[in-house]
Amino acid sequence: MTKSQDTFNKKEKEKKRLKKRLEKQHKKEERKANAPGGGLENMIAYVDENGNLSDTPPDPTKKTKINAESIEIGVPKRVEEEAPAIRKGKVEFFNDSKGFGFIRELETEEQYFVHINGLLEKISENDTVTFELERGLKGMNAVRVKKA
Repeated sequence: MTKSQDTFNKKEKEKKRLKKRLEKQHKKEERKANAPGGGLENMIAYVDENGNLSDTPPDPTKKTKINAESIEIGVPKRVEEEAPAIRKGKVEFFNDSKGFGFIRELETEEQYFVHINGLLEKISENDTVTFELERGLKGMNAVRVKKA
């Protein structure tokens, strides 16, 4: 006769596995027995008229009727502000060698960048100028600049 392949160690490991499986099944049955019942009704949540979650259904008298055609889907088009097209300002700084400077608008005291490509006439510091604005990469730029 041949000797059995099951060693003592293998038998002990198998016993531990069976014991663990039985404990796990026993815990599962215990959880099911002690769980608060009710099924689906306990899992439902409602949204009240203020948008808050609650466990009671909303009051049907506070329900408002909404016309589905009045709902606008998407982002409404942005209305451009009617800003004065030609603005007046004073040249705060201008570097001829580098070809850029800054103009301070007289009304709002805002400072705008100006590049030599945006000039219609040659300007220097402390000149009063008229200009228009365009959006650049880093903000608003003064363009079509000429002496006033």
